[in-house]
Amino acid sequence: MILEALEQLDQPATFFCLGWIARKFPKEIRKIAELGHEVGSHSMVHSLVYRQTPAAFADEVRESKDLLEQVIGGRVRAYRAPGFSITGATPWAFDILASQGFEIDSSVFPAPRAHGGLPGFDHATPHWIDTPSGALKSFPMNTRKIAGQRLVFTGGGYFRLIPGFLLERWVGDTAYVMTYFHPRDFDPGQPVLEGLSAIRRFKAYVGLRGALPKLERLLERYQFTDLAGADRHVDWAAAPRVFVADEVHGDPRCLPD
Repeated sequence: MILEALEQLDQPATFFCLGWIARKFPKEIRKIAELGHEVGSHSMVHSLVYRQTPAAFADEVRESKDLLEQVIGGRVRAYRAPGFSITGATPWAFDILASQGFEIDSSVFPAPRAHGGLPGFDHATPHWIDTPSGALKSFPMNTRKIAGQRLVFTGGGYFRLIPGFLLERWVGDTAYVMTYFHPRDFDPGQPVLEGLSAIRRFKAYVGLRGALPKLERLLERYQFTDLAGADRHVDWAAAPRVFVADEVHGDPRCLPD
């Protein structure tokens, strides 16, 4: 349904895909690329970055990138961490991404969240991340200040929870918008997992029935693009730069947390 909605309104998107999905369902991943959408890596098996060692992360990133490139027959330039799980404790992840040949990252979540995030990060617009192994073009989640707090409002459960009229107004008021969705965000018929807390259950299943119409209204009202297209529109010569040291502790140049 996501591909159909994008095709009807002639809008491209970046699909961050898991390596194991590409291995099990290569035709589906190939179809995404054949329809003109960009394919990026979302890791191999959705392991949270801060739960991995640098060596394990490097192996998983390499395996996912290689597999996706074999399936689509083209380059994979972009990466997004599962759960936005690159934190102030794992700046080495950006260095590994640069060393593996990635050019674009979309893992920065400059607000608090359950699976990590970088609430102390100053940039919620495109910027450079400089690492010992090279520079990455970073497309972070955008934020909006509500009651003095930075709020991400354009993806996943945030998108499903916020009323459509408010979402459309905020998107229109924001010069840079980065959004994200999972297929499950549009599936009201999915089974409800057992054992979830009341809060987790609410976050996982609120707004499923209205999510697709809400997305279609946004696509009708605004023109979106994939990361490859966004890359061409950014004035990178004027974009701010953030240096990520290869040492984690005690270095003020590391990403704040």
